[in-house]
Amino acid sequence: MSEVTTTNVVSPLEGEGIRGDGKARWYVVHTYSGHEKRVKANIEKMVENRGMQNLILKVEVPTEDHTEVKNGQVKTRTKKMFPGYVLIKMVVNNETWYLVRNTQGVTGFVGHGSDPIPLTDEEITRMGVEKVYIDLDVEVGDTVRIINGPFEGFMAVIEEIKKEKQILKVRVSMFGRETPVEVEFGQVDKVL
Repeated sequence: MSEVTTTNVVSPLEGEGIRGDGKARWYVVHTYSGHEKRVKANIEKMVENRGMQNLILKVEVPTEDHTEVKNGQVKTRTKKMFPGYVLIKMVVNNETWYLVRNTQGVTGFVGHGSDPIPLTDEEITRMGVEKVYIDLDVEVGDTVRIINGPFEGFMAVIEEIKKEKQILKVRVSMFGRETPVEVEFGQVDKVL
């Protein structure tokens, strides 16, 4: 009688493990150029087949429309904003990392080695992938410091708060006069 031996196939992450915090965040995955839509479809199919919808929430290939006039005709073409990249909102753990990393056309996560780095709220907003709602604890009359944009470094007094649009109407003192300006919640810090 011959002896049967088995070997365990071990993920490169076994033992070390992925350091996820259990929260769903946006990550960037590098793909072969031109394979973005195929990678998106493959990941979505695997997520559905394995019942991982609560771990991998969204897969996006950000696009934008470009309108051009050629031979007197207006043509609108959709172009990828980030060729060679797919954005994924997911909870990182060994299983999700392995599923995404081993999808055909994926070359890896953007990050350090096998440790993917999530996008910041500012990057997500700038890319237009998802609107990040900021709960800013301010009132009309409060003073705020503008932390980015053309008025960076200026102090301003709040005149109006538009919570649903995440915008503040403020007065900035420039050149000896008060100038009304609209800024987003993410562009200010409350002065204590």
